[in-house]
Amino acid sequence: MGANQLKPSEWQEIAEHVERMLDTLQFGSITLIIQDGKVVQIEKNEKVRLQSNKKR
Repeated sequence: MGANQLKPSEWQEIAEHVERMLDTLQFGSITLIIQDGKVVQIEKNEKVRLQSNKKR
């Protein structure tokens, strides 16, 4: 079983979720969790960089 077996509507749903996450992400990553050839979870890990932590 591969990811190519996803229905077009499933691809569309995944793409919409990832696009919304990308719209709000400045620094970080988006991870797709796959089980049995299907995307079952999407995780967003965001980094916040504080100006006060920079060396002067």
